[in-house]
Amino acid sequence: MSERAPSQERWEARMETPLAVASLVYLGGYTVRVLARDLSSGPRDLCLAVICATWALFAVDYAVRLRLSGLGPLRFVRRHPLDTVVLVLPLLRPLRMITVYDRGRRRRDRARLSLYARVMAYAGLSVALLGFAGALTVYHHEYGAPGASIRTFGDAVWWTCATLATVGYGDVAPVTPVGRVVAVGLMGCGLALLGAVTGSFSSWLIQRFDRGDERRPPRDSPGAS
Repeated sequence: MSERAPSQERWEARMETPLAVASLVYLGGYTVRVLARDLSSGPRDLCLAVICATWALFAVDYAVRLRLSGLGPLRFVRRHPLDTVVLVLPLLRPLRMITVYDRGRRRRDRARLSLYARVMAYAGLSVALLGFAGALTVYHHEYGAPGASIRTFGDAVWWTCATLATVGYGDVAPVTPVGRVVAVGLMGCGLALLGAVTGSFSSWLIQRFDRGDERRPPRDSPGAS
């Protein structure tokens, strides 16, 4: 039995592209509000309205899929934890574009990349999106905070790269509660994504060596040198 009702599948297929565009619009609006601090109140209010409108669209989509699934709220949350997380933290919404691309590729049956290449590509895209969103969030809350060492967006990007790579130089660090919560999340994501990339690369190397051993004739065979 499928986990999704046919009506829910049709709704998700219909909303894939609009939600992907809305995710980018949300991220763009938030980026402008955080980085363009010298803008007048008019453009900033417009960006805020765009952010609220796209967030409302995400909430409506979540409510419709909950209704169409025929599940109770708790069961729906348990079966769709990522959807619930990106509704509460919409800056993570662009990560849904990865699953949208994967579903589109599967529908067209075009597996142009191997499994290991897809894992590394998806992990790289996830790191880029998470890093950008994390840097924006930290810079938003650290800017102007008493005792903050992250004073520019460049500092935030540098700190995010060091955190995702689990290096932790310590030259800059968040001091606000929100910044530290983001730091914990980025540490966990960095460990998971780096583990996925290194694991996939190691598996690819082992597979290549195994294929080479299979093609090599045994030493006692007539063709062996």
